[in-house]
Amino acid sequence: MNKVCFGHNGYSRKCSGSLFFCFSIIVLSEIVTQASGSSTTSVSPLRGGIENALIVTQLPPASNQRTAVRERRESPADWFLKFGDGARLVKVNPDSSIEELSRDFQSACDPSISFDASHILFAGKSTPDDDWNIYEMEIDGSNIRQITNGIGNCRSPDYQATLYTIVSTEPWYQLTFAGMKNGTSDEYGAGITTNLYSCKLDGSAVRRLTFNLSDNMDPFIMYDGRLLFASRHRSTLSPELSGRVSLFGINIDGADYALFHANKGRHIKRMPCATTKGLAVYIETDNLRWDGAGSIGSTFLRRPLHSYRQIARESEGLFHSPSPLPDGRLLLSRRPPDDTGTHGVYCLDPSSGKLEKIFDSPDYHDIQAKIVCPRPEPDGRSSVVTEKDPNGKLYCLDVYISDLAGPDWIPRGTVKRLRVLEGSPDIHASNGSREENTFVVQRRILGEIDIEQDGSFNIEIPANTPIELQTLDADGMALQSCGWIWAKNHEPRGCIGCHEDGELTPENFLVKAVTNPSVKLNLPVEQRRTVDFRRDVMPIIAKKCVQCHGKAGSAFYLAEDSSTDADKETDFNRSYKSLLTEGHKPGSGKYIHPGRARTSPLIWHILGRNTSRPWDNTFSQQNVTQMPPTENRALTADEKRTFVEWIDMGALWNGIPEPDSLRESENDNGGADQ
Repeated sequence: MNKVCFGHNGYSRKCSGSLFFCFSIIVLSEIVTQASGSSTTSVSPLRGGIENALIVTQLPPASNQRTAVRERRESPADWFLKFGDGARLVKVNPDSSIEELSRDFQSACDPSISFDASHILFAGKSTPDDDWNIYEMEIDGSNIRQITNGIGNCRSPDYQATLYTIVSTEPWYQLTFAGMKNGTSDEYGAGITTNLYSCKLDGSAVRRLTFNLSDNMDPFIMYDGRLLFASRHRSTLSPELSGRVSLFGINIDGADYALFHANKGRHIKRMPCATTKGLAVYIETDNLRWDGAGSIGSTFLRRPLHSYRQIARESEGLFHSPSPLPDGRLLLSRRPPDDTGTHGVYCLDPSSGKLEKIFDSPDYHDIQAKIVCPRPEPDGRSSVVTEKDPNGKLYCLDVYISDLAGPDWIPRGTVKRLRVLEGSPDIHASNGSREENTFVVQRRILGEIDIEQDGSFNIEIPANTPIELQTLDADGMALQSCGWIWAKNHEPRGCIGCHEDGELTPENFLVKAVTNPSVKLNLPVEQRRTVDFRRDVMPIIAKKCVQCHGKAGSAFYLAEDSSTDADKETDFNRSYKSLLTEGHKPGSGKYIHPGRARTSPLIWHILGRNTSRPWDNTFSQQNVTQMPPTENRALTADEKRTFVEWIDMGALWNGIPEPDSLRESENDNGGADQ
C-alpha cells in the first residue's frame, strides 16, 4: 500500500517512486503552503497499542456547526440528517499516513466495518442537494456501489447478522439504516420522523422496523444479534415539548421491541455500542449540542436497567461516537469542554477510565472512528414475521405487576378495562396556541376490553401500527399508559405487566386470557373513534355549563359563543382557551392536565372527588365540590365519560375529520367554527 504525503489543502495524495521524488513533493507543497497562507495538515502518531488501521469521518468544523444549530431549532429530524455535510471518510494507517476514501462524494460519513473487515458501509451524497444514500466499498476505497436509492434520506448503516425463516432455503444477510422513507411527521409536528429500516445487501427487500412516532436512530448490532438504538419519546401530552431519548432493543426483523435503558443518568442517550466485555456504552447529555456530544454513560448488558455508571463527565471533555475495540476498550472522539478546538480520536478503558489520544487532525473534527479488524459475527436470528398477515397479537400476563413504589397502590380489582389507542402519524391536532406550536399526534380508539380477574388480556391489533395502552378504572380514567409500541405482521408479542421491571421473572402459571382466542381490535380505519373539544365537548358545555360559568365572576369562564377569537391570534374559541389556562407548574394546566384526566381539577369537580392516585403529586383526600350543583343540569354518565376520554387522549381542539355533530346543535350556539 502506498504511503501518503500531505499537500497544502489537507487532502491526501498517493506518492510512489524514489525517496527523492517524495521529498521533492513535500518541499514543493511547503513552498506553496507558505505562499498561499494555508496551514499544512498534521497528524499525531497512533498510540494506545493500536496496530490496525482506522476508518475516520473528518468533518470541517465551522460550516457544519452553524448549519446544525440553525436546523436543530427548526426540525430535530432535519438537523440529524444534515449533520455531516461536507464530511469525508479517510483511512488512518498505523504509521499515521492518511488515504481519502470518498473523493467522489460531496459528503460521506457514518462508516461501519464488515465482520471480516473487508468492506465499509457508509452514508454519502454526491452534491449538497442530493438525499443521503447508503453505499458500500472495499476497505481500500475501491469498487464503490450504491445500495439505497429513491427512498429518501438514509443514514447510519450497520451490518446485520443472518436472518432466516422456517420456510427459507438458507439464511441471508441484511443491513440496518435510519431513514425517512415513509415521510410522516413526528409527534411534535416539527419535522419528518426518522425510523429504522433493513434491506438486503443489494438494496432489495426494504422493510421498516420501528413505528415509534418520534425519531429512532443510531442502530448498533449487539453480539446476540439484536439491535440497540436510540429512540426519542414524548414524555407528556401537555403543551410543553419535553421528552427523553432512551435506549431500546429490537430484533433485526422489527419484532420484540423492548426498553433497554432509560431512567438513570441524563435525559438524552445516543450513539450506543457494546464492548467485548459485556458493557453498553453511550453518549449522554441534558442539552443537545450541535454535534450531539456529551458525557459517557454505561450499563451492563446483563442488567441494563439497574447497572448505570458514568464513565466520564462533561467537565472532562465532550465525547462523541464510541466504538468497541477487540480488547474491551473503546475508540471515541473528544473535544474540549469549553467548545474550543476540534474532536480528536481517543482510546478509553471503561474499567479504569484511562483516556489516551490516538489521532488528531486539527483542521477537522475526527469522529466516528472504527478499527479495521475482523470481529465475531453476531448470532443469526429467525423470524416469524410474514407480510401476508395484516395483524399481530399482544398479550399481557398481569397488569398489576408494575414499577409503582407502593405494591398496594393499585389493589386487585381496580383495573376494570383496557383502552387501546392508535397513533395517526400524519394527522395532528392542537392543544394550545398556534404560536406555541403545541401539536399532538391524533389518537383514535381501536377498542376497549374487559381485563380478566387475574389481570391478563389478549388482543389482536393491526400490524405495524403505533399503539398506546391505557388501563382504566371504574370511571373510565387512565391509571397508567405506555409509550408507543407495536406488533409486526404475525408477531405474538407479550409483556409481563404494566411498566414492570424487565429484569425480573414472573411467576410460572397459565393466565386466563391466553386460554381464549385473542379479542380482535382491528376495526376499519373509518370506524375508529376519536374525541375532540370542537365536536364532542363543546355541545355539552353549551347545554349544561354556560348557564353558570357564562356569568361574570364564575370560577372560570365558559362562553356560549362558538366563534374563534376575532384577532385570529389563536384558532380556538374562548371556552377552550379558558379550560386550557396554564397552571403554576410547567406541563400542568390550572383545570386540565392533557393525557391525565385523573389529576385534572375539572374532572374532580365533575365527579365530586379528587380522583388522583397515591403515586400522583396531586393526591389528596380533601373534599371537592361537585358540579353542576343542580340535578336538572347534571351530566349523564356518557357526558362524564366524554370529558374523561377527551383529556386522557390529549385534550385536543379538533380531531380527525368525520361527520360533524356540531352542525346539528348550531341553533344552541354550541358549535365552534371549523
